[in-house]
Amino acid sequence: MFNSQAPAPGDLPSSKQLVKSTVIAAAAAAVILVTIVLPSEYGIDPTGTGQVLGLTEMGEIKTQLAEEAEADRKKTQEMQLPATTSQQGSSLMDRLFREFVVGTAVAQEMRTDDMSVTLKPGEATEIKLTMSKGAKATYEWTAEGGVVNFDMHADGNGGETISYEKGRGQPSGSGEMEAAFDGKHGWFWRNRTDNDVTIVLKTSGAYSDIKKVM
Repeated sequence: MFNSQAPAPGDLPSSKQLVKSTVIAAAAAAVILVTIVLPSEYGIDPTGTGQVLGLTEMGEIKTQLAEEAEADRKKTQEMQLPATTSQQGSSLMDRLFREFVVGTAVAQEMRTDDMSVTLKPGEATEIKLTMSKGAKATYEWTAEGGVVNFDMHADGNGGETISYEKGRGQPSGSGEMEAAFDGKHGWFWRNRTDNDVTIVLKTSGAYSDIKKVM
């Protein structure tokens, strides 16, 4: 058996030396944490050293990926949760309401209108129909005395927007418009010619109001 000799008391570090070593180690760890670990892992760079070393960008990428992964995980969990009876009932009632109550109201709002507006050179106008989602209206417009630029579009009650059709230098237009959402659906025309142009619009369908908005 090998027996090592116990160190002499003079060979052991003093309490003062131990405290000094501990302080130095803690200070070194703090420096490493602030200049390397925080920038490279979390994108936090209070000293600017991480930016110089290229570590901050790496940390920002890691943080962003982690946030995206967490968002995907939560989304997956929500999709996997079984629908409750109340949620199913609410969904069913909403569907029945749209198919029968709203559908009936739309059917009862069938109307026909004629409008006309004269545009001087450079002038523009806009006419909108108030329609519910899924409602349809046929239309026909002509530009008497010239051609116009137009944009058939819609603005939803919830902030939605959509452009159905656009054209430049057109003398007329016709077709059927189906509302993509609840809101105002219609046309914007501008006269880019040197002559007065009169827009004549004929509409027929499921809308509750027609109005010149500009």
